[in-house]
Amino acid sequence: MTILLFSIILFLGAYFAGLLGSLTGLGGGVIVIPLLTLVFHVDIRYAIGAALLASIATSSGAASAYVKEGITNIRLGMFLEIATTIGAIIGAIIAVHTPTNTIAIIFGVILIFSAIMTLRKKNESPILIGSKLAETLKLNSTYPNNGKLVAYKLTNVVVGFSMMTVAGTISGLLGIGSGALKVLAMDSTMRIPFKVSTTTSNFMIGVTAAASAVIYLQRGYMEPGIAFPVILGVLGGAFTGAKLLNKINTKTLKVIFCVAITLVAIQMIYNGFNHKF
Repeated sequence: MTILLFSIILFLGAYFAGLLGSLTGLGGGVIVIPLLTLVFHVDIRYAIGAALLASIATSSGAASAYVKEGITNIRLGMFLEIATTIGAIIGAIIAVHTPTNTIAIIFGVILIFSAIMTLRKKNESPILIGSKLAETLKLNSTYPNNGKLVAYKLTNVVVGFSMMTVAGTISGLLGIGSGALKVLAMDSTMRIPFKVSTTTSNFMIGVTAAASAVIYLQRGYMEPGIAFPVILGVLGGAFTGAKLLNKINTKTLKVIFCVAITLVAIQMIYNGFNHKF
């Protein structure tokens, strides 16, 4: 396969990864990494390096729109970024010293968890009584909904912060946004409305990925020939997905996508146990 043909196929694959990732909320990394490792037989560490760069690009673009709309809780995002950044650095350091087949097995397990979390019932109702720590840190806020500002309060701040450290570690280890775990921490634990938790998670992904990317760059796991078409493809797909989001039935798409992701996860785990990475 020539370099040009490889780049075109990779770009197209990354485009669909970004498209499906943005429509389902799982992010492009969960498709890009299996695509690179299972189809193109790229070393999983180089695949993670490319996915991290793509996450930085897509998060930066999407986050700015949500901040403009006033949905993202910037203060909360910056507070939780302390946890995810620490975790991301730890995860990236672990990754460069971990056998590739072990990373593949962990990746498969996290994919299955992400698929399950995508289908669960979301928290849309804000709580009326929050924690004193949230009040002290001024993390409570409002968000626009149907033309009105809805106030919400946070609880279980310490538990949520701890879960974010774990989410950051997974991000650094696997090169994915680990949005499912971040949203779980904010949505179910801290009781933040789903719209706010997803947009705030997106706001945080770029910073988390950047912290991990530095480690991968230092170790030489950033290959321009792989990363460049992946970034362009995922970005293009993410912007297309944002335009299509209100025009298609995302519930049906999520079910189909989650089934497909689960099958990919099983393949990753199987190959990992058989040392095919």
